[in-house]
Amino acid sequence: MAGNASAWALLILAGTANAAFGLPMKYVHRWGWENTWAVWSLLALVVLPIVLAFPCIPTLPAVYRGVGFPVTWIVFLLGAGWGLAQVLFGKAMHTIGIGLAFSIVLGISAAAGSLLPPLFLRSAAVAPEAVPLLIGGLLLIALGVAACAQAGLRREHAWSGKAATPASFLPGLVMAVLSGLLASFMNLGLAFGSPLTSIALAQGASSGSSNFAVWLPLLLGGAVPNLVYCAYLLSHRSTWNRFRGASQARNLSLAAAMAILWFFSTVLYGVAAHGLGAWGVVLGWPVFMSVIVIVAGLFGIATGEWRHSGRAPILFQAAGILLLVIAIVAFSRAQNAMRRAEAGNTRASVHRVCASLGQLNVR
Repeated sequence: MAGNASAWALLILAGTANAAFGLPMKYVHRWGWENTWAVWSLLALVVLPIVLAFPCIPTLPAVYRGVGFPVTWIVFLLGAGWGLAQVLFGKAMHTIGIGLAFSIVLGISAAAGSLLPPLFLRSAAVAPEAVPLLIGGLLLIALGVAACAQAGLRREHAWSGKAATPASFLPGLVMAVLSGLLASFMNLGLAFGSPLTSIALAQGASSGSSNFAVWLPLLLGGAVPNLVYCAYLLSHRSTWNRFRGASQARNLSLAAAMAILWFFSTVLYGVAAHGLGAWGVVLGWPVFMSVIVIVAGLFGIATGEWRHSGRAPILFQAAGILLLVIAIVAFSRAQNAMRRAEAGNTRASVHRVCASLGQLNVR
């Protein structure tokens, strides 16, 4: 039970770090979004995975040879799908607003990231008593995300005095939905790449560092769409020259802080999902997404993002956060039910073996 509690604590810490990783961007000077995001993508998705993966798993080339090229390539492509989700997310935020885009993307990602991995998990069955908790948790997430989305819409309407125009709303909505679906590919990649983790463990890697065998191809795949899109914007907006001049050390330090926070949160999520057992990626992902929404909402309130928005948006935001907290409790109880079912199945198997041995002795 102690290990179980540690996994949930790591999951909450991971979501908190992920929600905080964008805060340093508020203090960047002179750079455009594309400048900051290009440096973040290079550090978080290329440099840190490479720098940490090989020392943590000295036999990493042998791991990839052992599992075969197709698995590694599919993990890379799933990472590229997740990377494309980040590009679409940025476009959706610009079109339909941050609050609505954030809630739609994370809500769909939470549901899809929880439902898709079981297609690749054959070794465990869902305990019957856990099913209502899982379904209820997903419904609570949907309601919580909807409340947060309504809060974001009401806040933006209070600030601007008008809603998004219908002509721009539909393309933005489509991009947000696609981004949510593709964002779940990170969790799917982690589930599909489990053979890489198993081989790394067999070759002596620790349970914490073995996930680097999956993160490396997954994040390198995610770097491709992000860096390509940033290069396009840097050329289209003629902002390459902003990498020169004053504030470079300050901006690089802030982008590095973003990369460390994000990468730290991602690694912690992998460790927490592994600690939750066979269905860790199913239970952990929606909780991870929910914690991000909760903490991001609290950060938004603390940094004054909800000032002058009126009472209704804050109440909707508070209601959404409360629903997401209840959803986290539901998933935690579902995981405990699965653990109890696994323990019961193990005891039943032991009894059957003992009974069989007893019959042999009688004979």
